[in-house]
Amino acid sequence: MQNENKRRRMGGRRRAQSDAVNPVRETNYINLRHPFQPQAVFSDDEVANIHDTALRVIEELGIKVLLPEAREIFEKAGARVKDDMVFIGRDIVTAALQTAPASISLRAINPAREQKYENGAMLFMAGAGCPNVTDLKRGRRPGDLEAYVETLKLAQTYDVIHMLGPSVEPQDVPIQFRHYEMMRAQLINCDKPLFIYSRGSEQVRDSFEMIRLAFNLSEDDFTDGVWGTTVINSNSPRMLDNPMAQGLIDFARAGQMSIITPFCLAGAMAPITIAGALALQHSEALAGITLAQLSRTGAPISYGGFSSNVDMKSGSPAFGTPEHVKMQIGAGQLARYIGLPWRSGTGAASNAADMQAANETNMALWGGAMANATLTVHAAGWLEGGLSFGYEKFINDIEALQSLAEMCTKPVGNDAEIGFDAIAEIDPGGHFFATQHTMDRYQSAFYAPLVSDLTNFGAWTEAGAKTATERATDIWTKNLEEFRTPAHGDTAADNIGAFIERRKEEGGAFPQE
Repeated sequence: MQNENKRRRMGGRRRAQSDAVNPVRETNYINLRHPFQPQAVFSDDEVANIHDTALRVIEELGIKVLLPEAREIFEKAGARVKDDMVFIGRDIVTAALQTAPASISLRAINPAREQKYENGAMLFMAGAGCPNVTDLKRGRRPGDLEAYVETLKLAQTYDVIHMLGPSVEPQDVPIQFRHYEMMRAQLINCDKPLFIYSRGSEQVRDSFEMIRLAFNLSEDDFTDGVWGTTVINSNSPRMLDNPMAQGLIDFARAGQMSIITPFCLAGAMAPITIAGALALQHSEALAGITLAQLSRTGAPISYGGFSSNVDMKSGSPAFGTPEHVKMQIGAGQLARYIGLPWRSGTGAASNAADMQAANETNMALWGGAMANATLTVHAAGWLEGGLSFGYEKFINDIEALQSLAEMCTKPVGNDAEIGFDAIAEIDPGGHFFATQHTMDRYQSAFYAPLVSDLTNFGAWTEAGAKTATERATDIWTKNLEEFRTPAHGDTAADNIGAFIERRKEEGGAFPQE
């Protein structure tokens, strides 16, 4: 007993001594690089065949392009145009791919938040485009400006969310004024790379001007890298509508980035096979990339895809399925084949922040990781196939994202870390809690969970027996209560206030039809 007490006292002294020199664990989730080699589901010959088929699709079958200006741009470059169908020769596409940049600088008012958008980078964007929001406190409800601002604040709070997105649609703001309030909220509350909807040239011009004013940027400053990013969704199969084509042109000419994102659901808007769906996705992406490069040579552009399958009984989109993951990996192979950075996406068809939702999102997160996606969209908060943004879902997804980000820190295998002396110090059947090796490292050795409860059943019960969803409610509530506007926020608000009021008095800007 005396020896045991002595050992305990020694352990206590060791711990006290170690506390004084052992720093608290620090994390850096801002600049992440993929830690693993990209995987493959197709052979090199099969990837080349899918690419060649995509070229045949846009050359022989054509793309329906609704915007006259876009058809004129294609025709001037040598494409064959018949009515609203555009047939793009492979020589035109090949030339466009040669001028599209492989690395793009994403700018931010906070230089520490700036990113290199390129293959090898690992970036995440929260759930986007949701018309509804849901949480345990207030239930499910239509998206409004308050919810949009709240979800932006949550995205700003966590470093593992790298780019802003249109998380929730603020439906209480008239559509001709909505882009002013969405940009105002981003510019004041966040210091990360910004998102702009492509809903017509006038709205886009307004948004660009608000960025310049908020951050006091000259025209040269604004074109020195990308300050605003948009997502361009083709209408699968093989159609590019007016606002999307216009967005490609406007963003290219302004030197800002478009992320081409065909939404090809195998069995519905695309062939039922993985290879067939990817061939269609690839053809639509190539057409969009080509239009951007014809609009301005060297314009920042991202390859992308958000392809999955449907439930063949109901027709509903499915996410996180084996087919979804295979399409992610195949899309990554195609992106690397043409040498461009690219976006992927997670998703959840589940109607609640439950095991199904977690499984769907986490499977697709790992799909993006195995595919080495530059950007994974809908990485946190997405529910109901995109119809709702869930606050509790967001927090639990952040846990998964941070765990994945931890993979980017490689372990060290030197003698000190291997710890032979520590192994030798402990008799068979003993434990390592009080070894010097442990004392020197225990504060920083392991990831500290955000949501997960690692206590035993008794302690968990005494603490209220809360589920991960209920614990997440406490976390997002505290995040919003403690949120502090970034240092530039007040200045940005002052800089854009007069412009917004003047444009509203002039009637605002309605979306392009």
